[in-house]
This record gives sequence, C-alpha cells and structure tokens, in this order.
Amino acid sequence: MNVKSILTATTIASLAAGAAHAEKAQVQFWHAMGGTLGEITDKFAADFNATSDTCEINSIYKGNYTENMTAAIAAFRAGQHPHIVQVFEVGTATMMAAGDQGAIYPVYKLMEDAGIDFDPSAYLPAVISYYTDTDNNLLSLPFNSSSPVLWYNKTALDAAGVDVPETWDEVHAAAEALKANGVEKPFSFGWQSWTQIENFSAWHDMPMATEENGFAGLGTEFTFNNEAVVNHIQRIAEMGQDGLFGYGGRRGDSRAQFVNGETALWINSSAYYGGFKQDITDFEFGQAMLPVDTDLADAPQNSIIGGATLWVLQGHEQPEYTCAAEFFQYVSEPEQQAYWHQNTGYVPITTAAYELSREQGFYEENPGTDTAIKQLSLNTPTPASKGVRFGNFVQVRDVINEELEAVWSGDKTAREALDAAVERGNALLRKFENANS
Repeated sequence: MNVKSILTATTIASLAAGAAHAEKAQVQFWHAMGGTLGEITDKFAADFNATSDTCEINSIYKGNYTENMTAAIAAFRAGQHPHIVQVFEVGTATMMAAGDQGAIYPVYKLMEDAGIDFDPSAYLPAVISYYTDTDNNLLSLPFNSSSPVLWYNKTALDAAGVDVPETWDEVHAAAEALKANGVEKPFSFGWQSWTQIENFSAWHDMPMATEENGFAGLGTEFTFNNEAVVNHIQRIAEMGQDGLFGYGGRRGDSRAQFVNGETALWINSSAYYGGFKQDITDFEFGQAMLPVDTDLADAPQNSIIGGATLWVLQGHEQPEYTCAAEFFQYVSEPEQQAYWHQNTGYVPITTAAYELSREQGFYEENPGTDTAIKQLSLNTPTPASKGVRFGNFVQVRDVINEELEAVWSGDKTAREALDAAVERGNALLRKFENANS
C-alpha cells in the first residue's frame, strides 16, 4: 500500500472512531471526591467507558460536598444540570423534597425503566435503609458510605503504657497518660456534629430528635440538648481546658494533627484509611470501635453512616438514563466495590463485596479494616439509630458547628450552646416544613 493509501485509510479509521465516540450517549457525573478518592472515582468512569460501545460517563470534580450540591441545584434551575450528582447524606431530605417537585429520577425507577435486574436486598441493610422512601423504594444509589471510628496511634499508646480505649472514661485516662508522655493534643475529632452528636446518640440508642429522627415526618424537633449529650460535650470541653483535647476544625481539618503525631486518638470517618496508608510512615496506626459512655449504656447499639449517594436528575434523554443505569450496575459489582472498600476505607455497599474482600484475605492482612462494617451491623437499627433525615440539615450542621466552637473557646457552656443550637435548628426545620408541606 502506498503512502497516499495509508493516509487515506488512517483518515477513514480516525473519522470512524470519532463518529463512534460522538454516537455514545454523554452522561455528566458531578462528584465531590478529591485526591486519591477522586482518582478512583474517575477510574471507575474510565473503566466503564472502555467496556461500553454506547455510553460515555464524564466524571467531573465540582468541589466539596456542599459546593457540589449547591452547584447542581443552581445548574438545575438554569436547565444545565448533570445527569448524576453525588450528594452527602445530610442532603437526603432536601433531595427527597426536590423529588416531590419532579426533579429526581428515583434509582429504583431508573433501573426498572432501563430493564436492569436490580435487587435492593444485595445491599447492606444499614446502608440502603438510609436512602429509601416509606415504601422501601431506593431513591439514590449508595456510593461512598462510611462510619466514624476511633483512629489510634498504637506506637504512642504503647509508649504511654495504655491500651486502646473502649469507654469514654478510658479515653480520658489514655489522654492523660499520652499528655504526660509528651503528646501535644492527645484527643481530637472531625465532623463534630456527625461524630459527637449524631453518632454519639445512635451509639447509645438515644434519639436526637422527635419523629424517629425525621424519618417519620417533617414535624420533627431536635432534642439533642438532653442531659446525656450536654454532659458529653461538657466533658470534652473540660478535657480541652486540661490540654487533653485539641479542636482542629469542622471537617477533616484535624487530620494533620493525627498524621504528624500531635494527636494519638482521633474520631472520624473510616474513609481516611486509604490516605493514612500512604501518608503515615513514622508510627503504627489502627482503628477501633467508638467508645461507650458506660453511664448511658452497657454496650453500644450501632453507628450510622456518613458519606454520599448518587442522585439522578430529571430533564435528559432516555438513552442517557439507560447509560446512567448501566454505570450504576457496574459500580455496584463486587469487584468494583471490593476495590473501592480496600483502597479507601469506605464500607462495601453490597454483601457480595464484603464477602469478596474476606475471601481475598483483606481483613486478615489488614486487621481492623472491617470495624466500620461491624459497627453498622452490630444490632438491628432502632428508630433512634437508623440514621437522621432532617430538612435544611446542611445549615443546621453549620449552626451546631458554631455553637460547639463557642464551647471549645470557652465562650459558652455546653448547656448554653446546645440549647441555642436546638432553638436555632428547630427554626430551620420549621422553615423547611413550611416550604415542603
């Protein structure tokens, strides 16, 4: 074949490839996964695209959870919204309300319309129950689900001569020993509403609001200014005064304190595992179950999830929705979920992925990495421990953060701050109820 023929053949092949790409249904997927998590999320999309002749998932990072959700809402109002948007769990009630206005394509309906065999019972009950309606229909696809755990610096604990604490009294005693042995800020945590109010309440089987924590109706009212939570927050404040607790920020800001050894006991998401594996080289670390306040319970109930799900927005073409359904099927497969779980610390969303990780020997080789799963499935969830579903909860968490920060700075007592948080939070609940009744 001469040069002209080769060039002509190459041109034809390139045009054909371009035409094939153009014929693929384009699906926009906005997510909030940065760093390593974002790389794996984008890899899922790329790997799926490589297997499909008809679909192209465009995976786009749009900032943190709040920024991503805000961007999607603004885009929907402008008619320029993505097909799929990742929304953190506190946005569930807001997305459900949007569904009542016809903005959401429920996942159970999406899969049904696409002709995909979809079995909700394949998913872990503690994960899927959070995102179902009153008829147990799945509204959004669980993607990255986690639970807070107690991260610990084993090297520092061993040097101080203390065991991993299992109770809050033991946390206090361990913090004292660590401080005496030179650890600057022995104890800390992140996402304080999630870890110290929402999960603290569920762990001890105490409601943080009426109406089954919002699952039973919009008329819910906060009750987390009860004596148990007030005493818990006041205890932490006093630990701060004694130099045993060091507040480091609202989200994962205090992560650096744990990584650099300033903090040896840190309560936050199990999903920090992947990053810790890469970044912690100077000491041995592990994760354990959340501590129990033995004044409130002899044993824990269960923890509740954090993380996010994938919601589908109405207003696009059906072939694109079929692609979205096929992508959801792909990321739910055991191989993808086991890979996600083992490399991030998020829990596998299906029982099959959990079993695959066990068969692969992951938990034997990495002790403690099933802590979050054990916590979530410790007992059958009660109305107080199923989870929380509150309108305007993104704003409510901001209120809780402000009030707790006033406690840590010494400007308010725990009683003053939690009473104010409940009053301000209830006002936001009523605003949401009035807008969606």
